Amino acid sequence: MAFNRIKGLLKEAKWFRPLRLANLERRLSRSLPDWTRLLSAADVEALHGPVTGRRVLIGTSVGMHLSINTLDSLLAVALVARGAQVEVLLCDGVLPACMACESNWFQGGVRFLESGPSELCRMCPTYAERMYRRLGIPVRRYSESLDDADRQEAEALSRQTPFAEIPRLVVDGIAIGEQAMAGTLRFFARSDLDDEPEGEAVLRRYVESAFLTARMARRLLAEGRYDVAVLHHGIYVPQGILAECARQSGTRVVTWNPAYRKRCFIFSHDDTYHHTLMNEPVEIWRHMPWSEGQDQGISDYLRSRWSGSRDWINFNAAPDQDFDAIATEFGLDRQRPIVALFTNVAWDAQLHYPANAFPTMLDWVKDTIAYFSTRPDLQLVIRIHPAEVTGALPSRQQLMPELAKAFPALAENIKVIPPANRASSHAIANQADAALIYGTKMGVELTSIGVPVIVAGEAWIRNKGVTLDACSREGYLTLLDSLPLGARMSADQVQQARRYAFHFFFRRMIPIEAVRPTKGWPPFVVDVRSLADLAPGVCRGLDVICRGILDGDAFIDPAERDFP
Repeated sequence: MAFNRIKGLLKEAKWFRPLRLANLERRLSRSLPDWTRLLSAADVEALHGPVTGRRVLIGTSVGMHLSINTLDSLLAVALVARGAQVEVLLCDGVLPACMACESNWFQGGVRFLESGPSELCRMCPTYAERMYRRLGIPVRRYSESLDDADRQEAEALSRQTPFAEIPRLVVDGIAIGEQAMAGTLRFFARSDLDDEPEGEAVLRRYVESAFLTARMARRLLAEGRYDVAVLHHGIYVPQGILAECARQSGTRVVTWNPAYRKRCFIFSHDDTYHHTLMNEPVEIWRHMPWSEGQDQGISDYLRSRWSGSRDWINFNAAPDQDFDAIATEFGLDRQRPIVALFTNVAWDAQLHYPANAFPTMLDWVKDTIAYFSTRPDLQLVIRIHPAEVTGALPSRQQLMPELAKAFPALAENIKVIPPANRASSHAIANQADAALIYGTKMGVELTSIGVPVIVAGEAWIRNKGVTLDACSREGYLTLLDSLPLGARMSADQVQQARRYAFHFFFRRMIPIEAVRPTKGWPPFVVDVRSLADLAPGVCRGLDVICRGILDGDAFIDPAERDFP
């Protein structure tokens, strides 16, 4: 944890910036897949042949994002090998803000407002465009579909829209303001802009970028007549705007994101997985055939989650599983029921979720603390998400200082475990009467071992029939009134939860054997010896993904075949 703090301070240091930029360019020049070495000359030549299949736009946009370009280029090659007509979209420095921009590059927002992302834009498209062109895959640039009049209109919209109205700003049916706000919160790694002196000015840059992206996308989609657009994440600026414009134009949308399990990715139709996984029909998994092998398989995997041994996304590398030691450290009374509250990173994916019981996660935590201060018969243990300090983009608005401002002194029955503490969330949940969650994925795991879960936010376990879901503040407080529950979930509920966990971790997380995990950045690299490794019938997961992109099939890996 100390290393992460030192690294964060270095990133903020002005003198360290030239070294960071030089290192970034070195990585871009060396770490993108070298397809001319991975494939033979004959393989590359085969990709140049005539294709007449589906027209696919891969909306990469951010050329300097190594993991996005690694997978997008692999998808491009695999799709072309299946006869698709693939084009790649890259921004060539026309946006005044995008998801490549993070506050630690710009001393908060000060330098960003002075010169924008120009130093990043200089190198952003160069190496990615070279990679795609060497493969013979056409590259479309943002600037090809924009002119000075568009820039003037974008600047005027950004400047003239009242600050308070920006989050609700909709232009020609596109939620410019929502995506701009989500991008700005990601830039600052905060859940709000209240204490950011440059917050409003940076937000206006994102409004400008969102408008330019929408204007560009409409023209490109009309001209390209694509059958499907493939987009990383499907939120923020520019990908969130691209997704909205594609849907509006009638172009199918596919989004993807790295999953927890090694070599696995989540793909979704039409929208970001933040939405689709909450609203997925339960019929897809509820009546799935079930075997002892599947039950044992999900048990083994869930147990591995305690240490993260089978994952490549893990935020607490060496968790302390000794609950007695945890209880002693934080003064827990073993005679009183424990209710465990698990937070998520406050700034992440700040979109509008109509079913949420509270406006923000911070509001939820504060109201929960206020409630438990009146319930001395219960103990509330708040486990702050370790990713606040260990994530790829550490939070600049950490929960403990926010709670200290709201509650100078906590009631004796309320304990807060800091993000840097090694206490295992699983060990705490195992001893809890119930768990409270907002947007964390832990609900999938906890219900699978019988821990009752109350959901107040956009957690993926919501709407699956195995949790207590609150859709309003009043409804949430009513659920808290029912505590302690004094019992685990019923056997039927646990069985349903385990089916969903299997579906979530093994069917929705689709493995691609053609990527290999690394210990650095990017977190994975392409691992093929020839074009034949990406051909149909070689990798089941890649076949599932390509059929989903080209034909609209479900992004579900039939992993039950592996657990007889």
